[in-house]
Amino acid sequence: MAIQRMDNVGIVVDDLEGAIAFFTELGMELEGEAQIEGVCADQMVGLDGVRSAIAMMRTPDGHGKLELTKFHSPAAITAEPLDPPANTLGLHRVMFAVDDIDDTITRLRRHGAELLGEVARYENAYRLCNLRGPSRIIVALAERIG
Repeated sequence: MAIQRMDNVGIVVDDLEGAIAFFTELGMELEGEAQIEGVCADQMVGLDGVRSAIAMMRTPDGHGKLELTKFHSPAAITAEPLDPPANTLGLHRVMFAVDDIDDTITRLRRHGAELLGEVARYENAYRLCNLRGPSRIIVALAERIG
């Protein structure tokens, strides 16, 4: 028995339109939007009275997807601590390969991205960095060099 593929990564955001703009600027494409509610949603997430809006974003190659979710009911809660360190258990970050890391950082800063640390060079292979993106998630960028 084996999985077929990784379908998507889900991220809860507080500003759906802002998150769509951020990931569109990064180069993802909006695949679609939907309102999610009802018994099936309640059963799946283990909450009562779920009412949410989702946006499915996909990478240009069509293989990677992010499901951005804005909860209207019940209201989203903030994880503690607000900006967890890199060694915190659980989902740490989402990484994207980019053509030009400097240009990408500049464009994403217009959408509120904050560079964490510096752009680092890994041998003669990659330039790498972490950004704080929508709803405080960490978005990593990798530019192949050499």
